[in-house]
Parts: sequence; structure tokens; C-alpha cells
Amino acid sequence: MAEYICVFNKDTLLIKPSKKSPLFLRTIVLLFAMVCGIYICTVCIKQISTTVTKMNIQVIQSPSPDANIIAQLEPQIPTLHYPKPETFSRGECTKNPVRFFVILSMQRSGSGWFETLLNSHVNVSSNGEIFSLLERRKNISNIVQTLEKVYNLDWFTSASKNECSAAVGFKWMLNQGLVEHHKEIVGYFNHRGVSVIFLFRRNLLRRMVSVLANSYDRYAKLLNGTHKSHVHSQQEATALSSYKPIINSASLISDLKEIGSAAVKALEYFNSTRHLVLYYEDLITNRTKLKDVQEFLGIPLMELTSRQVKIHKGPLSDFVKNWDDVNKTLTGTEYESFLRADY
Repeated sequence: MAEYICVFNKDTLLIKPSKKSPLFLRTIVLLFAMVCGIYICTVCIKQISTTVTKMNIQVIQSPSPDANIIAQLEPQIPTLHYPKPETFSRGECTKNPVRFFVILSMQRSGSGWFETLLNSHVNVSSNGEIFSLLERRKNISNIVQTLEKVYNLDWFTSASKNECSAAVGFKWMLNQGLVEHHKEIVGYFNHRGVSVIFLFRRNLLRRMVSVLANSYDRYAKLLNGTHKSHVHSQQEATALSSYKPIINSASLISDLKEIGSAAVKALEYFNSTRHLVLYYEDLITNRTKLKDVQEFLGIPLMELTSRQVKIHKGPLSDFVKNWDDVNKTLTGTEYESFLRADY
């Protein structure tokens, strides 16, 4: 009996551990897995929450556009137009945008030469001095009617690219109704998104010589009985420059002041427009200025060329009959620099 109990006890001792051990271990493993699961879920939730918070912070703290920056950038962006001409169809170019521009200048300041450069671009149409005729500028109604025709692509000249023009404009001299009606014209330019290109000449004395020589040739017609304001050969340039005008030295300084004041006044009148100021001398000596013009107009960059030949090339003393008087009058004044060649 004792042996049975002992054996029973031994069996019990041997058998009980083998039955209880797996259950105990499984319980521990299960508890451990549950703890790990809870920990992992907690960490993931925190990470997701942190990420969302960070994303929200980034959106909330994203800086809004600066109104001052926008105000500075808007005038630099040329306005896009999609004209619908009444006289023809733009065909496949209907959806091609067009920029409007105008060249404001004074006679004999290089505007004719500058226009030939612009018109050498395959997508630019600059239509010449359209307000040279009094009928087109006798009142503001006629002026606006003419402008509308030009910017609607219904104005035809040899420079018109018609269907595929990317920029269209013309040149307008300050003494052709521009100053008299400047308020209405400025309003029209700003309303229609017309970009203004000012083209002036620094050396007003050279401009004066060119004006006098050109006026003389209107009657003299030195080129085989034909008057030409612009030439395309050196022979023609030599023929026209053979005339040496006499400059009124008594009124020279006041005349130069008056010309300079006209340019300053025009800049003041049209200051609120989107504009670019150019000087004839800079265009001659720095051809990268033409790149600035194309960027200003928002057109593809191209190499611009002209067939025109400069008429008065060289020292001014070679083209003024009373040079000694002119030299004496301007020496020691603010205009003395005009006496020297500037290109």
C-alpha cells in the first residue's frame, strides 16, 4: 500500500508537471503578446498623430502671397489678347495670344530703325507712324477708333504678320496728339493692356542735326529727285550727309532744354503704364538691349536685324557748317558732352 502510494505519488509528481507546464507557458506567451500588441498599437497611433499634426502645422503656417510682391510682379507681365479681326480669319492661330505695344518717341530718334529690328522678328507687327495723318488724331474718338483697328489686327501694312502675330503695335511721336490727349490715352493703354516702349536719344544735338538735314532733303531731294528719311546703302548715306545744316547758336541752349523737357513730361504722363525706357545710343552699343525688349514683350527670343544704314556717322563737327559757333555755345554748359561722338 505504501509502495502504491509512493508509486502513485511518483506518478503524480511525474505526471502533474507535464500536464500543467504547457498551459502555464502558453498563458505567459499570450499575455506577453497582448502587452507587445498594445505597445505597438500605442506607438503607431502616436506616430500617426504626430505626422498628421506636423502636416496640419505645415499647411497652417504656409505663408500667404505678399500683396506687395504681387503688385510689383503684375506690371511686369504682358497682357494676353485673342483678337477677332473683322477683315480676315486668324485660322490656325486663333488661339495664339497677342501682346499690344506702342513705341513713344520723337522724330529722328532712331524709331524707324528700331521698328525694322522689331519687324525682323517673325511674330512681331509694328505698323509705322500711323498718327502722322491729322485726320486720325483730330480728336480722342478718332484716336481710339484707330487704336482699336490696329489692336484688332485689322490694320494692314507691309509689316503685318496678320494671322500669327504674337505682338502688334506702332510708333507714335510725342507731337502727334499724344500729349494733348494723354489722360484718355493712358486710360486706354491701362484698360487694354498696352505695353509702352519709350525710345529717346541722349545726344539731343545729334538729333537736331538729323532733323535739320531731313527737313532740307524734303525739298532738295538729294537722291535722284527722291526724298528718303532712311537709307540702305553707304552711298545713299554719304549723299544725304553731304548737306551741312547751320544751327542757330543763339537759341541752341533753349531749344535743347525744350526738347529735353518734352521727353521728361511724356515720362511723367505715362508713368502709370507698363513701360520700358530705351535710348538709341544704348541700342547701338549694347545689342543685348534687344533681348530686354523681346522679354518685355513676352515673345520668343530671336536675332533681330535691320538693313538700314546710319546717315550721320562720325564726329558731329563733320556735319555742322557753323561748328565753331556751336562748340563755343555749348562748351562749359550741361550740354557740353553732346559735342563729342558718343558711339
